[in-house]
Amino acid sequence: MDIFLNFDYSILDFIANNIRNEFLDPVMAAVSQFSDKGIGWVIIALILLVPKKTRPAAVTALAAMTFALLFGEFAIKSIVARPRPFVTYESFHSAAMPFTLNTGEASGFSFPSGHTGASFAFAASMYKVNKKVGVIATVAAAIVGFSRLYNYVHFPTDVIAGMIFGIISAMIFIFIFNKFGVDDKLRRIGRKKV
Repeated sequence: MDIFLNFDYSILDFIANNIRNEFLDPVMAAVSQFSDKGIGWVIIALILLVPKKTRPAAVTALAAMTFALLFGEFAIKSIVARPRPFVTYESFHSAAMPFTLNTGEASGFSFPSGHTGASFAFAASMYKVNKKVGVIATVAAAIVGFSRLYNYVHFPTDVIAGMIFGIISAMIFIFIFNKFGVDDKLRRIGRKKV
């Protein structure tokens, strides 16, 4: 476990010492706020429910994000019970943190990152629309994951686990929806019968 902690803190400290600045502080705080509990992604998915072309991806995203958030927050986090990096900072560094948290103290446990899980569940679902939309959503999800490191509220391994968990969640629902023809049924909603 010390190997992972060394890896995690070396990346967090590099970001804090070399990337963190007054311009990015509000930007990274806003990015994290947007994806809190997946709310920003949920709003986008609800908008994407309207056009028939994007409806299957939106439903997949909503199902995958719900699964990722509920299972990640209430099962995995409770089992692993990993404290957040700002909580363990002093015991690891033998010194008080030299900076204040960018977004204030996050509550709950650290592993996996729920923000990142929801973001990548959304992004992986968007590949159902088309590759370009999927790539844009993946870049946005990666920025969310980075914001969690920048804000010093998650370890890199939390973010990596959230990313993997989010993608797997989307793949599960993509498989289920394909198997049972849910996408076609969703596209037919609202179509006039002839």
